Amino acid sequence: MAKTRTQFVCQQCGAVFPKWTGKCEQCGEWNSLVEQTATSEGSSAVARSAKTGRPLTPQTMRTISTKESITRFGTGIADLDSVLGGGVLPGGVVLLAGQPGIGKSTLLLQIASHISATLPVLYASGEESAGQVKLRATRLGAESGDDLHFIASTSADDIAATIRTGAYRLVIIDSVQTLSLAEITSAPGTVSQITNSANVIIRAAKESGAAVILVGHVTKEGSIAGPKVLEHLVDVVLQFEGDRYGGFKVVRAIKNRYGSTSEAAIFEMTETGLTVVKNPSAALLAERQNADGSVVLATLEGNRPILVEIQALVNSTSFGYPKRTASGFDLNRLNLLIAVLERRTKLNLSDKDIYINVVGGLKLADPAADLAVAMAIASAAAGRRLDDELVVFGEVGLGGEIRSASLSDKRIAEAKKLGFTHAIAPVPSKKNSFINGVQDLRHALVDYLK
Repeated sequence: MAKTRTQFVCQQCGAVFPKWTGKCEQCGEWNSLVEQTATSEGSSAVARSAKTGRPLTPQTMRTISTKESITRFGTGIADLDSVLGGGVLPGGVVLLAGQPGIGKSTLLLQIASHISATLPVLYASGEESAGQVKLRATRLGAESGDDLHFIASTSADDIAATIRTGAYRLVIIDSVQTLSLAEITSAPGTVSQITNSANVIIRAAKESGAAVILVGHVTKEGSIAGPKVLEHLVDVVLQFEGDRYGGFKVVRAIKNRYGSTSEAAIFEMTETGLTVVKNPSAALLAERQNADGSVVLATLEGNRPILVEIQALVNSTSFGYPKRTASGFDLNRLNLLIAVLERRTKLNLSDKDIYINVVGGLKLADPAADLAVAMAIASAAAGRRLDDELVVFGEVGLGGEIRSASLSDKRIAEAKKLGFTHAIAPVPSKKNSFINGVQDLRHALVDYLK
């Protein structure tokens, strides 16, 4: 007879401990251990399970057939199809994660409405009632299809059984953190429930050939809530980023077994749902006023070039320790650039408060944003502005040198399309009249801050 014992499981990494500790010894997270009951049948169970397997018949790589063609089906949003690698793949499992209120459920209901026009779709919600989903569907105009079905359930067993019937080609589950298995006694959202529920759903999807989209929650640090194994189990992981109260929202793939991870889709929330932004560069620069501290950066969202305004404000500090604040830019990188500016250009910023803002709610991870941020800080500190028809991009090294940026041709083409006439950038390998090449940060400030 099985005996019951108590164990403590980390909600971040899944490590198991016999007693509670304030800090997980595996991942270093604080207050992440939760008490759970575990069933143990003794060491004899391992010996018995070792005798139940059967030999498998392997294939050589030459004998494996690749003639089967799997047709993807589109989401109705071309940019999102590109992020997915060409559309939704039958039998594939997608995890869509984003902060609360950013529009995950709205986007998925729009996708469900489009696909249900030709294929049967099931929308399973563990967070909202049928009436709440109906109100959103009415607002989005997604209530007319007869092949869009809805269930409100948190049982992973029941949802998996429904998927195995083969009646649906696409199943959307909102969200994986609400699912639970009856045989596991822990609460929904714990490591054991998320891991085992996801396994059950994924096995059902592979058996039936239905595509599954799982909604995932995120922590306050921005990482996907639950065990890291959840990201390993699924085929595609999509990150939904942006400001929940306004600005642009970006969907990018951080894992994709069937396509590239260098694509991004940019959306804007409207009264009728999420719409693709056709020309984000023009929208981001529409209200720009060329003052000191304002610099136009030619950056990339995946492989897509975008022009975005970088704003800097430099003010004398009222306290002994100056304040550094960044919105849309890494704060540690900002502190590094400030140190380079002070050391390599002799610009005194030790008694200055410095504020950086990326207009439009975008979050920059492009190394080529370094030069634009540095020049915006110097411009604000000196009270001088750059030319109206100038864009900036380039990575800054610790020695103050300007390093090359990827896909410079795309950045330049986007700048030309919006009427810019020249760029401050790393010295190109081939002569280019559009680029004013600079080798180090000091010469860039001396030559172009007038």
